[in-house]
Amino acid sequence: MKPITRILPIILSALLLLAACAGTDTALRTIRVSEVTHSVFYAPQYVAIQLGFFEEEGLAIELTTGEGADKVMTSVLSGAADIGFSGPEAAIYIYNEGKSDYAKVFAQVTCRDGSFLMARDPDPKFTWEKLRGAHLLPGRKGGVPYMALESVVKARGLTPGIDVLFDNSVQYAAMTGAFVGGTGDYVTLFEPAASTLEAEGKGYIVAAVGEWAGEIPYTAYYALGSYLEKNGDTIQRFTNALARAQAWVQEHSPEEIAKAIAPAFPDADVGIMAKAIANYKVIGAYAATPTMSEDSFNRLQAVMAEAGELMQPAPWSDLADNRFADKAVK
Repeated sequence: MKPITRILPIILSALLLLAACAGTDTALRTIRVSEVTHSVFYAPQYVAIQLGFFEEEGLAIELTTGEGADKVMTSVLSGAADIGFSGPEAAIYIYNEGKSDYAKVFAQVTCRDGSFLMARDPDPKFTWEKLRGAHLLPGRKGGVPYMALESVVKARGLTPGIDVLFDNSVQYAAMTGAFVGGTGDYVTLFEPAASTLEAEGKGYIVAAVGEWAGEIPYTAYYALGSYLEKNGDTIQRFTNALARAQAWVQEHSPEEIAKAIAPAFPDADVGIMAKAIANYKVIGAYAATPTMSEDSFNRLQAVMAEAGELMQPAPWSDLADNRFADKAVK
């Protein structure tokens, strides 16, 4: 029995070593993603998470909410997040500051504004002229939601600040509460906040801003150029999962999508989420692929310039990195 006694510890050690090695091989890479807000507007992201598409690519997503594109970009620049998820305007601003290691957009998720104009009462005959003399809560000045709305209002013959009050004193995260509390005649909200407010009888959707603002790269993923070069395989895996989720969203009904992403919104009503997703599908808000086009990028910069937020356009060739998206689509 003595030889067996001596051999058993050796066998056990070998088995533990093999188990440790196997665990290392199958370990998921953790990617820290900072999203601008938590909304069904980003359904493809939650589909990729909840249906295991990221996991199948060997990735674990650590998701935090920045509540503002500026805060998301700060997380990326500071190293608190690997990937930022917000409007590409954040990357344009940083590029124009002259930073040597700036953020590059590598995948697009939405291609239209995702906010809805809410009134205090139902108004099936709403026209933009009704904003004349109104008090409006539009979000943060310099953000794409603000600029897209401003562009739509100007195109309808109204001048923000003169014909309609653009009150940007209320922070984005507090806009719903402020409106419910009596501030403003109109507010712009994303889903599912808009449909939830409507279901509660506290506000009513009168217009989809994205339907009027046209196609722009509204929300996208970006990372520092240094991160993209050092972690190309990780970014490719991330984009592969996203592209698969985007195709899934295109092929499935709002009800199926709402059911799939429900765990990401534990406090939300699945029926309201389905309605919200249907609203986005109607206006074509979800990009079919992660590839961002140069035309839409330039259109975004035109909106920014019109708003007085962009003194110099950023070169498409410097800010866009479509190699991962193109490969994922193929």
